[in-house]
Amino acid sequence: MHILIDHPCVQHKLALIRNIETGHKKFRELATEITEFVCYEALKNVNTREVDVQTPLEVAKCRMIDDDIVVVPVLRAGVGMLEGILELVPTARVGFVGLYRDEETKQPVAYYERFPPQARTGTSIIIDPMLATGGSTVAAIDQLKEFGAKDIIVICIVTCPEGLALVDKEHPEVPIYTAAIDNSLNENKYIVPGLGDAGDRLFGTSH
Repeated sequence: MHILIDHPCVQHKLALIRNIETGHKKFRELATEITEFVCYEALKNVNTREVDVQTPLEVAKCRMIDDDIVVVPVLRAGVGMLEGILELVPTARVGFVGLYRDEETKQPVAYYERFPPQARTGTSIIIDPMLATGGSTVAAIDQLKEFGAKDIIVICIVTCPEGLALVDKEHPEVPIYTAAIDNSLNENKYIVPGLGDAGDRLFGTSH
């Protein structure tokens, strides 16, 4: 199941982040801003509890988030989206999944994982700017489920039909929130038109 966030503000920022002329500083800022918009929509159904808040005039009945939120960036590019979610939910806990793509097999290889125990009972949000083949996302979901997580959401910036199809096949109950569904993958398994290598553009490591 996937949900496209087609808000004009998101699409405007998406146009800017795709641009080859956008430098790494601005790219990081846009990734943060887009993530905030997409996460805002993804968290609309989290549980809340009623609380009494004393205003300067009287007590107000308010609601506060009642779920443990665990954000799980897929290293390394997912780190570039982390600030956007933590600005919305500063109390969120953070776990990490380390995956890289084998250049010959194009399959994800796991090298690191670390999850807080709250991932078992709370809402876990996997973040990665690009959901391309879907292999890394499926691997990250697999690792979270093996840890005991039951409520999992995926947030990305750009994806494509091939990646969505694989995640839906392997984990049909996990919703994917994205700002764009691009045309396809090229022969090197990069999203087209995409936005290039998100990790390199986030951290200024492109050649």
